[in-house]
Amino acid sequence: MRKRYWIGGISASALAFLGAKLLLRPRDVDWEKNREAIFHADYSRFAEVDGVRVHYQEAGPADAPPMILIHGFASSNLVWSKVLLELAASGFRVIAPDLPGYGYSAKPRKLDYTIGSQARMIVGLLAHLEIERAAIVGSSYGGAVAATIALDRPELVEKLVLVGAVTNNAPTRYLLMRLFGSPIIGDLISPLLLGSRRLLRKRMKRVYDRHSWVLDERRVNARYLSLNTRGTHRAIIRTVRRWDADRISRDAHLVNVPTLVLWGDTDRDVPLQHGEELQEKLPNSRLIVFRECGHLPQEEYPEEFTKVVTEFLKDASPAPLSPNP
Repeated sequence: MRKRYWIGGISASALAFLGAKLLLRPRDVDWEKNREAIFHADYSRFAEVDGVRVHYQEAGPADAPPMILIHGFASSNLVWSKVLLELAASGFRVIAPDLPGYGYSAKPRKLDYTIGSQARMIVGLLAHLEIERAAIVGSSYGGAVAATIALDRPELVEKLVLVGAVTNNAPTRYLLMRLFGSPIIGDLISPLLLGSRRLLRKRMKRVYDRHSWVLDERRVNARYLSLNTRGTHRAIIRTVRRWDADRISRDAHLVNVPTLVLWGDTDRDVPLQHGEELQEKLPNSRLIVFRECGHLPQEEYPEEFTKVVTEFLKDASPAPLSPNP
């Protein structure tokens, strides 16, 4: 009998803790309150796109060739913070939005958070900014969004850069992804996992692979602030449950714009094999592999990343580029 009481008490405490965790989550993240924690806050802008408030950062001359940087799953434009100004200094008008559901963009309940809806948001942002054609750069899940734009609206894409791009549904088989995608369990467990700074720090170190020394507490905090909200948790769960990236691999041969494929050779999230297979299917592409690099070469090798991207975008010839040492 006493054991039963103990089990009942522990269960009640666990449920109470979980309930408190769910209720005490911030509804959203406030840009004004967190300005000091935001990288390049002076470059932040907001736009209304199809009724959704979109946060983006913009750098470079307004009349320079435009470049759109699209971040990945459960992320924000923070992943471009080390190259935003450097790409602009190389002669581009650089625009890095937070996709709806992430960062400081709105997180509407009505949005389905599919690859297609995120691609349409980018198209809408281009229209809002009166950009007729741009270089589209996508990292990880953002690579799937970028490729979808190239497939559906090729007239908008000058050139395409895919960085460790998601090309299939393989990531949904990872343990965390299965938990997020599980009905009821995902809704209850996700706040605990996504609201843990320790787990976030561990996850970020894994992404950076051998270069986890580039990770500092300011970067962890900036990521945590925008991740630990009800709206972002909802977006993450819906994204996983409606994940459909197989089209990218299936239709890659239909992409008709010049494409640069960038990959880290030790990428554990999207292995290099996926990049090699993608490059073989893309009809007008080249692959550059960053050695001793994980999932985010723009953060591990920002100087080299800026160099190869700007060379590719400025080069009119089909000559191959050289990988970093």
